[in-house]
Amino acid sequence: MKMDWLIVGAGFTGCVLAERIATQLNQKVLLVDQRNHIGGNSYDTYDEKGILIHQYGPHIFHTNAQHVWDYLSQFTTWRYYHHRVLAVVDGKQVPVPFNFNSLYALFPTKYADKLAKKLIAKYGMDVKVPILNIRESEKNGDLKFLADFIYEKVFHHYTQKQWGLKPDELGASVTARVPIYLSHDDRYFQDPYQGMPQHGYTALINRLLAHPNIKILLNTQYQEIADVIKYKKMVYTGPIDEFFDYMHGDLPYRSLHFNFVHTEQEHHQSVATVNYPNDFDFTRITEFKHLTGQKAYGSTYAVEYPRVYLKGENTPYYPIPREEHKALSHQYKLESEKMKDKVIFAGRLGDYQYYNMDQAVARALHLFEKEVVKT
Repeated sequence: MKMDWLIVGAGFTGCVLAERIATQLNQKVLLVDQRNHIGGNSYDTYDEKGILIHQYGPHIFHTNAQHVWDYLSQFTTWRYYHHRVLAVVDGKQVPVPFNFNSLYALFPTKYADKLAKKLIAKYGMDVKVPILNIRESEKNGDLKFLADFIYEKVFHHYTQKQWGLKPDELGASVTARVPIYLSHDDRYFQDPYQGMPQHGYTALINRLLAHPNIKILLNTQYQEIADVIKYKKMVYTGPIDEFFDYMHGDLPYRSLHFNFVHTEQEHHQSVATVNYPNDFDFTRITEFKHLTGQKAYGSTYAVEYPRVYLKGENTPYYPIPREEHKALSHQYKLESEKMKDKVIFAGRLGDYQYYNMDQAVARALHLFEKEVVKT
């Protein structure tokens, strides 16, 4: 078989690049994935009870980039959906990110009024203020108390479960991202474009790949066919350390395990996702009918357990944000530069960088324009 491009990995990055190459350049693409499905971690499917579930945990599409939204809208209609998350704090379910609604749910009204007025006077309304900023700027008093409370009750223990590390063992950017939102808007995201593919992510990606120039090969390690298939250039979205045979050592990841539970109840919980920062050994429970809007008897939810990543045994989900890991990934980046005429590295594993779905799409579109078109 003779192809123009070999693309390794059928997640959003690989699939978007395959579509662009096939439709805009009229070149032939072989898309290879070691799993038995397309879509990467955004893959969704119907379980044995007929409920549409996200096999690798909840995926909610949101973006500030109109060109990303417009691009994907060619392949799906949208179910307009605003994600809301509750966290169990001191036995109460309160919105996160922590906002004024959370404040009034947890504290007596007069004290909540006092805290709200102080926050507004200092920072204004409708802004997200990193907890770390408040903790560092307030030496004592009510705002220091509030910042410490949110850090301890919402962030600290959740982080330890999620990463298996204490917050101070992670990169400073992790703590810096934890905000209090000075608003009564309890949506998890405030992006102007938010929604769920009307028929699911797998259906979206099936449409995206529906072009005669694209061939798909699943259940296949690319090394099995690399010497058999003739191609001009490769896009590699797998683990970059694996590509280079771990010559500089293993890049560390965090993995997840999902326990899927079916119930005959119409709904198990009031919103799609409930976080458990302080209790139990799982981090959150996600109920999929809230996400998809599916009308069906019963419901399925997933209990999410963070896990140590074990190569060959489970799935790498998140690059672990530590400075020494950035230094190690940079060594692999330097190796990839030596091969830029033959291989384009991209995606969460290829770049060793966490991407939301919209970021993965945006990066693929950018790579197409800047790296692929000029090839």
